[in-house]
Formats: sequence, structure tokens, C-alpha cells
Amino acid sequence: MLYGEKKIKESVLETWDNPYQERDYEINISFPEFTCLCPKSGYPDFATIKITYIPYKKIVELKSLKLFLNSFRDIYISHEEATNKIYSALEDLLKPKFLEVIGDFNPRGNVKTIIKVCSKQF
Repeated sequence: MLYGEKKIKESVLETWDNPYQERDYEINISFPEFTCLCPKSGYPDFATIKITYIPYKKIVELKSLKLFLNSFRDIYISHEEATNKIYSALEDLLKPKFLEVIGDFNPRGNVKTIIKVCSKQF
């Protein structure tokens, strides 16, 4: 197993303490190289994952997030399930005041899919 593959396999989402809990501010993260596998054909799916959140007590550590998102690359999973799994993992970990995850998938077979999962506005 190569170094990067080992790091991805062992990945665990980590957090930092929010240094400004008394302030509402927005964090935007874009991950333009997301990949997973179509559960029907096995072909690769490519997407940009966009994460927007207003933190409460915790913020996500970015390297652990990168490794977590890379862990989907060999998983047979639908666009909808991938986006919802990312949302659920971040919601469970961070318990943010607001969270939105968008899976902006590249066209395949002339069909483009955008999946948006978000919490209610506070």
C-alpha cells in the first residue's frame, strides 16, 4: 500500500476549538477533486464538493477533511448518498449553527447533477 493510500484508509475527521465562539462567521470550503464510483456501472464520478458552515464550538481540521473526502474514491456510491454522508459526518462531528454541503457532479452521459443538503437557517 502506498503512503497516500494508507493515510486515506486511516483517516479520521478531526476538529479544532472554535477560537471565536461568541461570533457568527461563515466558513466556505471547496474540494474540486472529489471522486467516487457509480454503483451501477463502476465508472468514476467527479465532483466539486462545496461545504459552507457557521461553526459553534468546533471547526473541522482541513487535512483530515481532505483525507476523509478522498476516502470516497474507491466506494460505489450514488451522488445523493455521497453528499448526504458527507453532510451527516460533518453535522455529527461539528454540531454547527448552520451547515450546507453541495455535491456539484460533472456531467456524465449528458446529465449534470447537483445535490444540496442543508440545515435550516438559525
